[in-house]
Amino acid sequence: MSARLTVITLTKDEDHNIADCLETVSWADEIIVIDAGSTDRTVELARRFTPEVIVLPWRGYGAARNEALARSHSGWVLWLDADERVTKELAEEIRAILEKDDPAAAGYEIARRAYFCGKWIRHAGWYPSRVVRLFRRNQAAFSESRVHERLVIGGPIGRTRHDLLHYTDPDLSHYFTKFNTYTSLAARDMEEAGRGFAFTDLILRPLFQFFKMYLLRLGFLDGMHGFVLCVASSAYVFTKFAKLWELQQKGKN
Repeated sequence: MSARLTVITLTKDEDHNIADCLETVSWADEIIVIDAGSTDRTVELARRFTPEVIVLPWRGYGAARNEALARSHSGWVLWLDADERVTKELAEEIRAILEKDDPAAAGYEIARRAYFCGKWIRHAGWYPSRVVRLFRRNQAAFSESRVHERLVIGGPIGRTRHDLLHYTDPDLSHYFTKFNTYTSLAARDMEEAGRGFAFTDLILRPLFQFFKMYLLRLGFLDGMHGFVLCVASSAYVFTKFAKLWELQQKGKN
């Protein structure tokens, strides 16, 4: 008998994504959606796939994912974002992993293919971009940083052969909406961690980010899409540290 699987995802105004996401994992034993107060049809659409749609006040990505873990009843968990899709090949591979239920494995890394402004990005550090998404519930927890939370897992980690599809940014407007939110959250995390600001953070770090992504990680092979992505990522680093500077200036007043 194969092990049980819970899929967890977070939502906020994702009615353009959530049905397509959950459709690809409708075969799972349990689906848990933690919603941060959507004002569109997200909750209605999610409830077509699962009764476990819980609307809660927003306390951060890590805290919300840990809430989903606490509500899970399965031995294994697959963590998805609403803009991600599990391919048929990946679904079959996950079911084979659950059937085997190797006691030595605590989790599995899955490579993500990211879709940016109409193109699948194959370089710039965006691919394969492996992350642990499938894991044993009793051997993992999420850090509770505001953005880019980490999955802390105790035990050996394997790797799947097939990719997860990530429809991350359909256009630049979507990218920069997230950009503004995430840079603010990252700056607050750095401030609370006691991270000091230096003028060189605004000069050297953005330049190195572009150099690393565009040249070292071959972003130029993705053409104009790669160039735009690498420049935008450099601007992300600049803005994150500029907002840290701003927060520290406010703290002095």
